[in-house]
Order: sequence, then structure tokens, then C-alpha cells
Amino acid sequence: MMNVAVMGYGTIGSGVVEILEQNKDIIARQTGDTVNVKYILDLREFPGTPIEKKIVHDFSVIEKDPEVSMVIETMGGLNPAYPFVKASLQAGKHVATSNKALVAAYGTELLKIAEENQVNFLFEASVGGGIPIIRPLYTSLAGEQIEEITGILNGTTNYILTKMDKAGETFEEALSKAQELGYAERNPEADVEGHDTCRKIAILTALASGHEVNYEHIYTEGITNITDVDFRYADALGTSVKLFGSSRISDQGVHAFVAPVMIGKDHPLYSVNDVYNGILVKGNMLGTSMFYGSGAGKLPTASAVVADIIEALKNPGHHVKMGWDGNRLNISAMDSVSFRYFVRIKGIAAKRLAEAEAAFGKVEVTELDHMDEFAVMTEVMTEEEYHLRAKKLSGIRQRIRAEI
Repeated sequence: MMNVAVMGYGTIGSGVVEILEQNKDIIARQTGDTVNVKYILDLREFPGTPIEKKIVHDFSVIEKDPEVSMVIETMGGLNPAYPFVKASLQAGKHVATSNKALVAAYGTELLKIAEENQVNFLFEASVGGGIPIIRPLYTSLAGEQIEEITGILNGTTNYILTKMDKAGETFEEALSKAQELGYAERNPEADVEGHDTCRKIAILTALASGHEVNYEHIYTEGITNITDVDFRYADALGTSVKLFGSSRISDQGVHAFVAPVMIGKDHPLYSVNDVYNGILVKGNMLGTSMFYGSGAGKLPTASAVVADIIEALKNPGHHVKMGWDGNRLNISAMDSVSFRYFVRIKGIAAKRLAEAEAAFGKVEVTELDHMDEFAVMTEVMTEEEYHLRAKKLSGIRQRIRAEI
């Protein structure tokens, strides 16, 4: 029997406990062993519940108990998650976490501590909710040179963009509905400004390349500037707009970004809607594989945490080689990344198209009825070239990057 402690009995933590109880026979059959939740660390009391006697308020109880061989961190944030996780690993305990902020900020250090103590620091649930993506990168795809990862990595923003696309809602209306349904926090900044997606693509890039990635060096743009008018044009063009986290990995470094991207109906991620996530991974031998599923929610995310518990249960006293080293990967400037560009311009095409062509070269024009503007789609150019050309044209109302 493996004794575990769960730190944080919120949405994900309670889901982990629920799955461990409900699927205990399945887990025992798969591993030949059982899991016992010995402690639950939380500030609250839960009188009259099945977990009442498991509640502790002092982390040192968990840290100093030699019978606890694994700690589950579902508190979120960096403090006290970071010192508690670090101390758990140093005490020779496996750790599984759903905390992408922790992994992105301190993953390099915590992976090293885990290796030094011959335990495991596991974080399947930190990216993609219930989608298996972390483990495939260091098992099934371990023999591949990963060249590119592109994904819809945030369920909240994907829900908002889907409502704007399919129901014609404004950003504010879609965000309000997401908050009502519990998909978005009261303060949605981490989601809608792209910070959550940034940390996730940093983790995937580090795992795929084997080197540390500083998420603060990744160009990040959220969805707050996307409007319902943009989706009217997208509909006319047979496209949609998705928030992408993307990285292209080469010997020279990495092009990585988070930004809204306009994609066509033939793109594999076009039909990834609502709170679902989709991730494309391109290997040098395999080609492109797609991972799809629920990107958020209590039980899907908790299921990924339980998968890490099973991984540790199958490897008692053994460190699983995975992660990345401390050699920081060079993130190339966004200026060198190439796209096509969807550009909305004040005025009517009959009078201003020549100006647009003088600035951007050959363009495709789209006009909507009863609008004092028109839109063009440029040919492929770098980000730097776009900015230089855009300076030649007045009245630009919107710019959205588009797939090549």
C-alpha cells in the first residue's frame, strides 16, 4: 500500500480523492497495489465528512511522516506550493502536481532535486487538463526529434472565442457567460491575456527539447482585442480565430509565441471548440500527431494527476528519467516569425485599396455590408516586415496573424 498526502482540497484535490476511491479496484488491478490517502492539507475543517480525520493544517506533519511516500500538490500558485513541493522531494517523497505556474517557474530545480533523491516530480495535469500529453512526449515520442508543437491550450479562452464565433457574442458577453459557468475566474487575466497558455507551451517546449525554457521570454498576446466584427470577417473568409501556443524547435533555437491566429477549415484545430483543447506535435519521423480532449474541469484534470500516482506506484524507489536540463534554450525574437496577416482598414476598398497594395503588396480583399471599412489578407512576411509596411498605411483598425 502506498500512502499519499493531498495538499489542497479544492476542485482538483477533491477530484483526485474521489477518483482514488471510486476507481480503487481498477488501480489495484493495474498496479498490483493500493493507494491510501493518509492526509489532506487544507486550511478548512470538513466535519461530518469521510475526510474529516484526514485533515491536517501543518505541512510538517506530512513532511516528517516516513509512511507518506507521495505528495499530491493541487493548491496552485507558487507560495506555499513551491517550498512544500521542494521539501517533499528533499524528504524522499514523489510529487505529482497540476500546477503549471510551479512547473514553468521552478521545474528545472525541482526535477534536479527529484533525481538527486531518486524520486519523481510528475506534472501530467499541468498541461491539457485530462489530455495525455506530457507522458507521451517522454515515452512514446522519446525517439523523435520534436520539430513543432502548436496547440489550443486554454479552455477558458477557447470557450470565449467559440461563443464569439458560433453565437455572435461580444468578448464581454462571452466572458461573462464563461464566468457564470465557472470556466473563467472572477479575475480572468491569466487566461484572457495568454499567460496560462504561455506557461503551458513553455513546459511542452522544455520537455520536447530537453532544455530549460524561460516562459517570460515567449511573446504573449491574449484575446482581449478580438471582436465580434473580426468573426464576421472570419465567417466570410471560411476561417476562425483560435488562441495558439506554438513553438518551432531547431538547432538554432526556438520560435515560440502565444497569440490569436486565423485558421481555415482544413486546419486540424479548426473544430476544437468550447472548453476542449487540441495539441499538434510534429516529429521528424512520425510526422504530425494530434492530442484532443477536455482541457479543464475537476475530473479530467484529476484523472491526469491519478495517472501520475499510478506512474509512481509502478516505479517504487525508482527515478523515471524525464524532464529537461538547466541549459536555457534561446528563444528567437518574434520579429523573425512569418505569417500572413488579416488587416482591417478604415475606409472603402474602392478608394483605399491602392494604398493597401502599396503598403503590403498583393492582397486579398474582403468587404462586409454596411461597414465603413474593408479587410485584406497579405501574403507571407515576417513580423518585422509587417510592422515596417504597416507604418505606410493609416487607419489600420485590427491585425490578426493568419496561418501560412
